[in-house]
Amino acid sequence: MFTGARTISHFILRIEWPTLLLIIATYAAWYLLITSHAQINSALWIVLTGFVVTLFLSITHEVTHRHPTRSGFINGMLILLPVGWVMPYERFRDTHIAHHETGELTDPFDDPESWYLNRFEWQSMPVAFRKTLEFNNTLAGRMLIGPVLGLGRFYVQELRLIMRDQTQRSYLVSVWLKHILLCALLAWIASEVSFWMLAGSTYLGVSLLMVRSFLEHQASPDLRERTVIIERNCPLAFLFLFNNLHVVHHDRPGIPWYKLRNEYIANREHYICLNNGYLYESYWQVFRRYFFRMKEPVLHPASEMETH
Repeated sequence: MFTGARTISHFILRIEWPTLLLIIATYAAWYLLITSHAQINSALWIVLTGFVVTLFLSITHEVTHRHPTRSGFINGMLILLPVGWVMPYERFRDTHIAHHETGELTDPFDDPESWYLNRFEWQSMPVAFRKTLEFNNTLAGRMLIGPVLGLGRFYVQELRLIMRDQTQRSYLVSVWLKHILLCALLAWIASEVSFWMLAGSTYLGVSLLMVRSFLEHQASPDLRERTVIIERNCPLAFLFLFNNLHVVHHDRPGIPWYKLRNEYIANREHYICLNNGYLYESYWQVFRRYFFRMKEPVLHPASEMETH
């Protein structure tokens, strides 16, 4: 009995309470917005719920990196109800861990989160779609059409895996079936809310998250220069759980969100040297510079693209 009590005590002490409390607060905020939607202006409701969706998707990213407990099962249960709606936690986890483990960040062949295209894809694409993707490489485009393009590509890839990969088929089908059933439960809970309000808030939530991912990685010959720092705190930084300090997260992915800022401040010169100065002062600077201007070409610049 003493051993069991000590094990439970050790488990409780290992819990990252700020993350656990944030998960509870996020679900509570979502439910409060659902139950009070009739008392809130529709546009304001969409904005507020969009913020909650962004925060939940950021929490999902934290859970992928074994927060707030060391147990993957418990962490998954803590975010069982997918108020982010757009994808199963398990599939985000699988692709995101692959993103971290690749030695070729941004390479469209190796990095599942890359927005770049290889030369064959680019050259075989109709001009109109090339122009669409170039618009998507502006921040305005990424926010307006990025959710459609990014999620559309993800869903097509998932369908292809289910159709072609017999080794993963049963796993993928079970994951997606569970996700659809949980979304049906959420839809029942939110049945009095207009579908268009739910859809609009979800789209806004994903759109805001696109601001974070817009330039968090760049295609540079030097691996160290591929991951960004955006220094200044702002409401967006909180919604992203401080992954604006993205090089810190990639260098030390085990650090929870509420310690990223202090880690960066304590070792600022190290991280700026680590990514060779790939740094912006604030998201406002990013908006000013790239809202209507492409940050870089869609075609991945590496010369080896031609040899694949």
